[in-house]
Amino acid sequence: MLVVESWLREVANPNLNTEELAHRLTMAGLEVEGVEPVAPEFSGVVVAEIKEIAQHPNADKLRICQVDAGTGELLQIVCGAPNAAKGIKVPLAMIGAVLPGNFKIGKGKLRGEESFGMLCSAKELGISEESSGLLILDDSLPVGQNIREALNLNDNVIEIKLTPNRADCLSVYGVAREVAALTEAPLKTFDFAPVAVQIQDTLKVNVTAPDLCGRFAGRVIRGVNAKAATPDWMKTRLERAGQRSVSALVDISNYVMLELGRPTHIFDLNKIKGDLTVRWAKEGESLELLNGQTVALAGDVGVISAGDTIESLAGIMGGEATAVSLETTDIYLEAAFWYPEAIAGRARRFKFSSEASHRFERGVDFQQIQEHIEYISRLVLTICGGQAGPIDDQIINLPKREPVQMRLARCQKILGIEVAKEQVASIFTQLGLVFTEKDDVFTVTPPSFRFDIEIEEDLIEEVARIYGFDNIPDVAPIVPAVMLPTEETVRSEHTMRQVMASQGYQEVVNFSFVERDWEEKLMGNKDPIALLNPIASQLAVMRSGLIAGLVANIVYNAKRKQNRVKVFELGRVFSRNAEVKNGDLTVANVDQPLHLAGASWGLAYPEQWGMPSRQVDFFDVKKELQNLYGNASNQLQFIPLKNHPALHPGRSAEIRLRGEVVGMIGELHPVWVQAYDLNHAPVVFEVTVASLKDQALHQPGELSNQPVVIRDLAIWAANTLEVQSLIDAIKHSRSEELAIIQDINLFDIWKDTKSDTPERSLAFRFILQDSAVTLEDARVEQCMAKVLDTWVSQFGVRQR
Repeated sequence: MLVVESWLREVANPNLNTEELAHRLTMAGLEVEGVEPVAPEFSGVVVAEIKEIAQHPNADKLRICQVDAGTGELLQIVCGAPNAAKGIKVPLAMIGAVLPGNFKIGKGKLRGEESFGMLCSAKELGISEESSGLLILDDSLPVGQNIREALNLNDNVIEIKLTPNRADCLSVYGVAREVAALTEAPLKTFDFAPVAVQIQDTLKVNVTAPDLCGRFAGRVIRGVNAKAATPDWMKTRLERAGQRSVSALVDISNYVMLELGRPTHIFDLNKIKGDLTVRWAKEGESLELLNGQTVALAGDVGVISAGDTIESLAGIMGGEATAVSLETTDIYLEAAFWYPEAIAGRARRFKFSSEASHRFERGVDFQQIQEHIEYISRLVLTICGGQAGPIDDQIINLPKREPVQMRLARCQKILGIEVAKEQVASIFTQLGLVFTEKDDVFTVTPPSFRFDIEIEEDLIEEVARIYGFDNIPDVAPIVPAVMLPTEETVRSEHTMRQVMASQGYQEVVNFSFVERDWEEKLMGNKDPIALLNPIASQLAVMRSGLIAGLVANIVYNAKRKQNRVKVFELGRVFSRNAEVKNGDLTVANVDQPLHLAGASWGLAYPEQWGMPSRQVDFFDVKKELQNLYGNASNQLQFIPLKNHPALHPGRSAEIRLRGEVVGMIGELHPVWVQAYDLNHAPVVFEVTVASLKDQALHQPGELSNQPVVIRDLAIWAANTLEVQSLIDAIKHSRSEELAIIQDINLFDIWKDTKSDTPERSLAFRFILQDSAVTLEDARVEQCMAKVLDTWVSQFGVRQR
């Protein structure tokens, strides 16, 4: 909001300069965003009168003026302005004057005629963007007076950024009321004395929507001169406050709105056919507004109608049909209280905003309507003439002002200062808040112009504002440093993210809403949880897994020529558990466990000279997954998975931890690799976060200083035999001979391409070590014989 400083100081003039005033307002919650002068810096310009004017002998468009500038003699000025005329008063830049842009005026000669200065337009003085000629001044201004003083060009415009709850400050008077409370400067008393009632004409108004309009008042004024000129002082204030001058009647209405915060509307009385009705609109109705826009109305929009004709959008904007014009002679002046809830958002729905709706949707004073009508009536009668009728004031349904209590002790605790009871009482008095006090509890009845005081904290804020936020000492809080317990056997989600990031993965956050095709075809979920009101048609169901989203991330990056993508996500997935009854509605009971999923695609390592490039494979991602599980990785089992629609049937596995299924891992199915036009398959995994949280404490073990023995064993085994079952058979054996086996690794798989036998060769490397003694050959051979015997007896393998 723009506030003209001179206008503000006319209502409340504290003993502060502009900078100090701006600071006080900002510290009181009325943030001053900027202070701009109404005119740029210039000097040497005075009020002058053209005494004589003659045509230039050598130029058709130039004239020679004899100008009185109060110097005692006439000055010759050559001027080309089309509106230069004898007897008018205009600005004159004397020799030595400096105009905006550092333009210096000196003695000149134009087409052979000397000129001792320059007559100025408003644009040349920097006080207007456009100008059609010289700036013609009021005839009452004394010749020779400095133009800055004559036009009050040393004034400033203060731009204040108001929070939505401070509607009481959306006027000069509202800001002045704050200034008076902050500085104890006297506040101007406005003349709200009733004007003389000379006619008895009234216009009947029926209010049928008490939840829309709480109070409606108006009066008839006949015989106005709508062609009357708006006074210069009013026009200047409007323009400096950002309002364009339209006509006297419109300007008066806008002026009172800016000065007192009271939006009003003036109807052309002769265009109203019948009585007025205040009601809610009906579906299908429409209205052409003053801005030329025609809007279709709904049942939650308030209107003022005459018969079946809608004349105005209640509290927002008037209609074109009953707008005043220069031919208007009789008017109906309306002022009302519209409930904020009934106005809020309506103007934005029609894609425009108005000064009236901006105020009404935040709350406008509902008590002083009659006084404000008298004030605006006096301006109309003074400027435009006419005869006023009586005010018709209908009080229908005013808001109730519930008392709000504030405990002094609570105020002191919140603010952190020992503010005295007397100080609080003084602050409430300065703010015009009516209160009572008993046992250090203040009970305040909010005034009609304050819609932001509803709870105790609102009153505490008022105390803080007037006391001064900058007067509250800056004391650092004292917080005891208490060491919080750390659960060593439970890993945090943050730690999981750190492990993934350390392995080159980047975290992504995808929508929990996904495409139905993803769920049905990629995740094999034929009955996904559907959304009742999806944010987009393609995001219609809840995800039951994270893999589909990660694959989409890879596809997106692959299309943009990335050659290596590693992404992970930690988020919730959704699955049906059971359905429960909620009245007549059957509601799905949904499980929402946390999952962690990763996807790797492209080069296994960034391109470098030290090793050949290769694509990431199943075992790269398997190892990274084992790193994620940490010391629980030796309890993981990877069981071949053959029927998941998203994964390769021969290169995927079900992940089990201590025998419980916790996730899956594998290459993307070739069907999807082809569908997404990828040059090779991404490797993906997804596990439950719950399985990652449980981590056993590290147990110290004895380190042997005995040498290790390495033995290799190759066997022929059926193609269908799982390698994991061979390893588990040895690890789970209780045989003493096998106790010296420290590790088993499969290092080779070979199959004779010329043989039709359904078997393959598996080569294992065994690491053997005893913690106490050096292993002898006989003991080693006995151990390896036991290994072979175990495998032969359990799985029917044979030594190669």
